[in-house]
Amino acid sequence: MATELAAGVASREVVETTEPRPGRMPLLRVWSWFWPKLAAVALVLAGWQVTVWSGWQPDYILPGPVPVFQRLAQDLGNPNFDLGIAITLRRALTGYAIAVAIGSVTGILIARIAVLRRAIGSAILGLQSMPSIVWFPVALLLFGINEKAIFFVVMLGAAPSIAGGLLSGVDHVQPLLVRVGRVMGARGMSLYRHVILPAALPSFVGGLKQGWAFAWRSLMAGEIILGIASRQIGIGQQIQIARDFADMEQLLAIIVVIFVIGVVIDSLFGSLDRVIRRRWGLLGADA
Repeated sequence: MATELAAGVASREVVETTEPRPGRMPLLRVWSWFWPKLAAVALVLAGWQVTVWSGWQPDYILPGPVPVFQRLAQDLGNPNFDLGIAITLRRALTGYAIAVAIGSVTGILIARIAVLRRAIGSAILGLQSMPSIVWFPVALLLFGINEKAIFFVVMLGAAPSIAGGLLSGVDHVQPLLVRVGRVMGARGMSLYRHVILPAALPSFVGGLKQGWAFAWRSLMAGEIILGIASRQIGIGQQIQIARDFADMEQLLAIIVVIFVIGVVIDSLFGSLDRVIRRRWGLLGADA
């Protein structure tokens, strides 16, 4: 009886936390999400401008925010610059998709097969902690200076984090859910498909988010180190060209573009994470 009462209270709490507050206006929720980011950007720009005014470096070495954003607006109207952004995003999405496929399959196999878990489970953490730049000599010898080498490094940077996130989610599934699934007839892959993997989804999304961060950093390093000889010039190659011409305004403008892309993708993952956690009853009503 006490167990049934506790389950009823927990289910009511989950329903209450997933229902939106009637007095909560969408505009206020958007503003509460937006203003901390706006304040952070304002603080960074103010610190940047104060550093320029201090005379620490000449204007041609450290330009202020105004000329950099003017240069950014000018470059965004250049078809070659926009094409470079599109090429980099294509490389990022392609390499990340490969990493998601390999990392997901690897994570499921290691979680499903005990022998693999004992044999190579700890190697996932070792690969995850390795800097991506150490794989570039291997990629050069295997593929040469081309996009395959970049995709290879991006995959090795992202796949271990994705597999590790899935493994962590599987390990933290409540045993009660597994027992209930088995009582209801779920066995083998059916148990993973309908019980374990849905319960592990929040941690898996965290692994996907971390994997994107590794993939993005690996791609930028790959384009700077390997991509200068490529015919398709992405953002990393444009950074190298701006450095060769000592064009600090364009260099900082490209860095702003890289930062904005990273923030946008991170916000998308954050929104997906909040939706899943709210559906699982892991967020309060104010979230």
